[in-house]
Amino acid sequence: MQIQLKFFASLREAVGTGSETLVLPAGVNTAGQVQELLRARGGVWADALAEGRALRIAVNQQMADPSTPVAEGGELAFFPPVTGG
Repeated sequence: MQIQLKFFASLREAVGTGSETLVLPAGVNTAGQVQELLRARGGVWADALAEGRALRIAVNQQMADPSTPVAEGGELAFFPPVTGG
């Protein structure tokens, strides 16, 4: 299954890219599992997507949580919490 990844704000700065196409291995089908897969890259990926870090996730432009499924051709976005004013 292939999905589109998007990274915003300070997270984009940390990982050095704003977007990427990713082919998921068998058994990876939730937002949380994708986050774990990216963390396993190590280095800046492990730091930026560390468990317990304040991050927001959106699947197909809808706020999501780690248990939200991802589907073929879908979009998964990671971003830091933001405040308005």
